[in-house]
Amino acid sequence: LHQVGVPRRSSDLSQIMKLFAHLIDGHQVDIRPAPVERDWMEATDNRFAYRCLPLNIANAYGWEVLCNASFLAMWTGGSGIDAILIEPEPGTIVPAVSHFGHGILTFHIPCLFRTEPVSELMVQGPINRPKDGIAALSGIIETDWSPYSFTMNWMFTRPGRVRFEKGEPFCFITLLQDKTLHEIQPVIRQLDSNPELRHQYDVWEKHRSEFNQKIFRGDPEATKAAWQRYYFKGEFPEEVNAPNPEGHVNKRRLKSPKFR
Repeated sequence: LHQVGVPRRSSDLSQIMKLFAHLIDGHQVDIRPAPVERDWMEATDNRFAYRCLPLNIANAYGWEVLCNASFLAMWTGGSGIDAILIEPEPGTIVPAVSHFGHGILTFHIPCLFRTEPVSELMVQGPINRPKDGIAALSGIIETDWSPYSFTMNWMFTRPGRVRFEKGEPFCFITLLQDKTLHEIQPVIRQLDSNPELRHQYDVWEKHRSEFNQKIFRGDPEATKAAWQRYYFKGEFPEEVNAPNPEGHVNKRRLKSPKFR
């Protein structure tokens, strides 16, 4: 992708990227920085899923909105609003409703989100948190001008029941500068057209192949290392003979919301 007229990084970006959540009519909302941890990643052998840096960064790339009460939702398979039945926990107010029909479960978020003119809100399901029987829908909200609320919607993938627990994230939000997408020209090229990139890729591929072969043979040093860390550490193999990239990130540390 070739981006015209848009800097890769901006030193004053933190001064313009602000996110405000204005509560409506005294409601409450529980928003937290999305954590890296996932139950399914914890359950992998030796927690190997955390070796995938792209997963780790994506997990914590925004904020999660948490469910304020537990409930059970059941879809009969019909297209009507009454095809979804919702059972709240005793003494609680259910945070989701059937509003659109067609197996869509709707959460109302009692906030007006506002951002600076350069940014908008990406709204989707919690990243890398698959939920059996239901899938989150995504949307882009023009929060740089909109005085309107929005809903978070999930679509049943088959008739059946799902349960949301109190404190479970049901919505993920992050900021985008999507207006700059109009300035991006996608370009497809042969890798050989960039000799430097070709060399860097070939060196990495050689190292990866040799390392995997050592793992397959049970080589003690490779087995102890368990995995290569070039990308995780933001480094090139020595043969590349190039400075390591600046600004590499291997952990996100987002701020918690404040009341002002």
